[in-house]
Amino acid sequence: MKIPVLDLKPQYQQLKAEIDQAIANVLESTQFVLGPEVKLLESEIANYLGVKHAIGVNSGTDALIIALRALKIEPGDEVITTSFSFYATAESISLVGAKPIFADIQADSFNIDPTTIKEKITSKTKAIIPVHLYGQPAAMAQINTIAQEFGLKVIEDCAQAFGAVYHGDCNHSYQSCDDNQQQKITGKYVGSIGDVGAYSFYPTKNLGAYGDGGMIVTNSDNIGELAQMLRVHGAKKNYHNELLGYNSRLDSLQACILRVKLKYINQWNKARRNIAENYNQLLANHPNIITPTITKGHVFHQYTIRVTNGKRDALKDYLANLGIGSMIYYPIPQDQLPVYKGQYQPNPITMKLAQEVLSLPIFPELSLEKVTEVAQAINNFQ
Repeated sequence: MKIPVLDLKPQYQQLKAEIDQAIANVLESTQFVLGPEVKLLESEIANYLGVKHAIGVNSGTDALIIALRALKIEPGDEVITTSFSFYATAESISLVGAKPIFADIQADSFNIDPTTIKEKITSKTKAIIPVHLYGQPAAMAQINTIAQEFGLKVIEDCAQAFGAVYHGDCNHSYQSCDDNQQQKITGKYVGSIGDVGAYSFYPTKNLGAYGDGGMIVTNSDNIGELAQMLRVHGAKKNYHNELLGYNSRLDSLQACILRVKLKYINQWNKARRNIAENYNQLLANHPNIITPTITKGHVFHQYTIRVTNGKRDALKDYLANLGIGSMIYYPIPQDQLPVYKGQYQPNPITMKLAQEVLSLPIFPELSLEKVTEVAQAINNFQ
């Protein structure tokens, strides 16, 4: 592929000396699981995000599962989330025995629409999981306002949004939004706003490891302690297991790589925003393309356009024939996946956007020349 949707090699080449040395240090130490590197990473991420606790686990999916368990979400409970996300979001809810309830999304942000959350709440509802999709912070002031009104927990799915910053959402759409709530959380990193934040360090993420990895963050001492227990078979100390837990430990090799990369995350996220701004300018006059809104704090894990003339798949094939990669995130909404067949009525905006979205190449090292080439190809497509 001449212009891949993602290329991890340039980043490694730039950091090769630092990463190779960090790996060598871990190999020399022979402390490979939950060693000093993991503790240091947890401390550095907690400091970066401004939270009290960061708990390393082996994947973003486990971060969600353990977060749900730590919040005492149980069989028979309901958890409201977006229908437009990767399956791990809903799967995690189902795996703890609860039932995912799917709300629709906002067309301009791709994120859960708070106006559709309230109508989904029942006596069984215990939590909301907003997803900061593509790196765009969800409408957290509105979501927190609803959660407080109904006594619900909030788990932020930050898998695609490391370094994203919330900058407000009360200006439209939801009459009950508490402006004081908005002011209280403006300027905060996603993950630090709800009861718990769940991160993925899958290699493709803005902050990516060289294998699976995840992180749970919280300001609650109780939730933090439970999460630490659950990741190591439900024990506070060896051979004194108190809960049914998991083997979900972040390993030291991934932690040392992430510690090197963490130093550059703001620089990389800024580069992603610059790429998004260039795409938006170059595609501004295309009659059948809706470009994403560039809000303050968006970190553009994906740069996702909407193709409104029914030719999304044809455009994807056209780009591929030119050697330009692209991806569809997500062609089938979570509530319409085979695993939930027939259980849910589709959400109209989600279904519409699932037929229109196309994510274009974006990674910090992508040159303006390549961005221009991608945009020109799209502008030439009929």
